[in-house]
Amino acid sequence: MSFINTYIGTPLGWIMYLCYRLVRDYGIAILLFTFLSKIILLPLSIVVQKNSIKMIRLQPEINRITAAHYGDKDAITDATMVLYKREKYSPVLGMVPMIIQILLVLGLIQVIYNPMQHLLHIAPDLCDTLVNAATALRGVEHLGSGAQLKTMQMLADPANYDYFMGLGIPGLEDVIAQTRTVDMHFLGIDLGAVPKVTQLFSLLGLVPILSCLSTFALCWAQNRDNVLQREQSFWSQWGVSLFTVAFSTYFTFLVPAGVGIYWIISNVFAIGNLYFMNFLYPPAKSIDYEALEESKKDLSEIKAREAAQKKRLEPYKQKEKADYDRFLRGKEPKRLVFYSEGGGFYKYFKGMIEYTLAHSDVTIHYITSDPEDPVFTMGEPRIVGYYIGDMKLITLMMKMDADMVVMTMPDLETYHIKRSLVRKDIEYIYTDHGVSSDNLTLRTHALDHFDTLFCVGPHQMEEARAIEKLYGLKARRCVQVGYGLLDEMTEAWEQTEHTANAKKTILIGPSWQKDNIMDSCIDALVEQFSRLDCRIIIRPHPQYVRLYGDRIEALIQRYQDRIGEDFVIQTDFSSTDTVYSADLLVTDWSNVGYEFALSTLKPVLYINTPMKVMNPEYDRIDVKPFDIRIRAQLGGELELTELDRAGAVAEELLSHPEKYRDIIQSVKEKEIYNLGRGAEAAGRYLVRRIEDLEAQAKSN
Repeated sequence: MSFINTYIGTPLGWIMYLCYRLVRDYGIAILLFTFLSKIILLPLSIVVQKNSIKMIRLQPEINRITAAHYGDKDAITDATMVLYKREKYSPVLGMVPMIIQILLVLGLIQVIYNPMQHLLHIAPDLCDTLVNAATALRGVEHLGSGAQLKTMQMLADPANYDYFMGLGIPGLEDVIAQTRTVDMHFLGIDLGAVPKVTQLFSLLGLVPILSCLSTFALCWAQNRDNVLQREQSFWSQWGVSLFTVAFSTYFTFLVPAGVGIYWIISNVFAIGNLYFMNFLYPPAKSIDYEALEESKKDLSEIKAREAAQKKRLEPYKQKEKADYDRFLRGKEPKRLVFYSEGGGFYKYFKGMIEYTLAHSDVTIHYITSDPEDPVFTMGEPRIVGYYIGDMKLITLMMKMDADMVVMTMPDLETYHIKRSLVRKDIEYIYTDHGVSSDNLTLRTHALDHFDTLFCVGPHQMEEARAIEKLYGLKARRCVQVGYGLLDEMTEAWEQTEHTANAKKTILIGPSWQKDNIMDSCIDALVEQFSRLDCRIIIRPHPQYVRLYGDRIEALIQRYQDRIGEDFVIQTDFSSTDTVYSADLLVTDWSNVGYEFALSTLKPVLYINTPMKVMNPEYDRIDVKPFDIRIRAQLGGELELTELDRAGAVAEELLSHPEKYRDIIQSVKEKEIYNLGRGAEAAGRYLVRRIEDLEAQAKSN
């Protein structure tokens, strides 16, 4: 406590000394000290108020981030920190007043406990000498934490005058005279005394009672009108409030009544400061509370669905445990393991798995985080399925004992999924589930810890080599694979009987990222396309429909008079017929644009809404991202400022299908490896590696 007394108590002691010298009343000096501390901290209060308003103004976006990455704490943290940096928001700033308040209280305790030093400005060495003398007079080992208080009382007592004067300390008579001028009482309360529970019905007992009441009043005001606290849940608000009230009451039974008086006055001033800040900087002027409530509703719906999902998975707990144990207990060598994030991911592995089964006798171990994954009902004896939920997956991966692990999940080693601690020679293979730029659409260092990358096209290989050079990484195997799913989509399209649409059909199929077409320009596009003699289908992203049902309802209400055969708002995603039968797709940054154009050879009109960038360092390599470079080649692109040309551009794209078919086919042949044989190329690599491993095992 000597550190606090020296570096905090001393400057506060000077302020208290000046206050006391001004009013010559210890209680009023504490009141004046408290008021001055609030005035001094007023600039900080303003900064905190602005920071708090900014936090709540950002809350709708934070809620959307949480909704978008629900369950992925690392992704939520990353995206939130990017938002904070962009908006120059400091989450730490809100803690500063609390820290300062704690320091003020600790310092004030020292001021009250050491009045000889701080109020009378007696030299510290002389204070220590007098405390030692008072201790000897009492016949005890020490006087406790209030040693100076007790010493000052003993000095002021005429009965002890001869004893102290007998010490022969020069100038002691003046010191004794000074101590007799200090009255430690205020409204009949001894401010140097520590209240006891047995004194509750005395004047001293009023201090803890008033401390309790003033703290409760402050908590009530903050829960009701503090810009941050009013947004917390009822239980969060009052759970913290009850703890604060209980602690402050208990605290006043541990410290001198002067500290309790400071606490009471400080609470009263804090209530006034709260409403003064709200008057100076009204939260309602800067915060869109309607958007905030919408985002809360969206997030609560996701939480409800997540709770329902957990409930759905509850019956599979035993299966998960059994599958976890079965995977780790298996004695046979595991040559090849696939990890699927959910039931919908098998399509990315399908072709390479089928090729591998047909050209080897390997058993494939297929881990999935979906207990109802179709792999469990396929009936293929050489595909052994295991249901492993997200939490158990972490430990399973660390205990992994296999030769090869194939996955579509990036961020190996950089987030929750780590490389095996058991085997250092496992070959981890990343296979893409899209044709996009990995450097743009994945997080920084997302693929650094993979050994092998199955590349869709030259752009991904160029990026991989450039990233290795930039960060000094060990060279990874980059296998020219292609995109098996695109091959399947192309084949399905070519085998479908195509009939010309009675009217040219424009499909608006945006992404669900922030500022997508639905939120930024849907009405402007509808107005433009309505001038053409065509059919318009609006097909929002399924995730957008799931998150923003109220916005979809509002859209339907706006266009209810137009909805019919030639104007459709589609929210049923059970069929993709409307997607591939359209003559023109209009999108923003959705992957559906590449799949549509490259499988059907029909043009796409890209609207350049704000780009979603997962890797803020993407431009550190000299490889232009595929997503930016390819847009104009697959049809056309427009800035948001050029939407008045959308109708004319769409008409041009619709009028020359043969021209764009040839252009897109040329792009496809240049940009995608092994067209029609992507799955085979991946399967060939796996089979060759299995054969190498088998030969190596036999030689050993």
